[in-house]
Amino acid sequence: MPGLVFPSGSFVAYLFDCDGTIADSMPLHYQAWLEALAPHGCEFSGEDFYGWAGMPTDRIVERLNGKYGLRMPVAEVFAAKEAAYHRLIPTVRGVPEVVAALRDAPPRVKRAVVSGSPRASVERTLEFLGLRGYIDVVVAAEDYARPKPAPDPFLEAARRLGVEPARCLVFEDATLGIQSAQAAGMPWVFVDPRALAAERG
Repeated sequence: MPGLVFPSGSFVAYLFDCDGTIADSMPLHYQAWLEALAPHGCEFSGEDFYGWAGMPTDRIVERLNGKYGLRMPVAEVFAAKEAAYHRLIPTVRGVPEVVAALRDAPPRVKRAVVSGSPRASVERTLEFLGLRGYIDVVVAAEDYARPKPAPDPFLEAARRLGVEPARCLVFEDATLGIQSAQAAGMPWVFVDPRALAAERG
């Protein structure tokens, strides 16, 4: 699989981030954010959006409120953003190299999705891509107290799978996600959907 660099080692579980890793969905999430924030006159730069990748939706609203001195209702913006993304799901596409790694994982390798997005969003994305049946465990924003870059999301996935953290291999596109994997003591594979698309021509 060109573009994915696997570390050496024997792994018994693959842990995949969802947005930007399995699904090339980050542009859709950004569009959804801009729709949700427009009524409030709130800016959201592409730099901040990608820099905060992996952060739960409600925490992003709180971060934007602090940055711009706003008082946007977190629950309202959260709901509007998620509704906008759900409308866009039919246009989402998988990242072929990651989808292949997920579908063609070695026998007996367990598979989990570990996301900062709400469970409903993750489940719908996986269902649309036809991948839900390949996944043993989904860990979403509702399932841990401390989000990426804390190790909690990946450690929770390892716990649910019954696998030692060091035997897990993480697939991630975001800096916060890689920091989370490192904090959990897990090797990782960096995923760059745009670079992979360029390699495919």
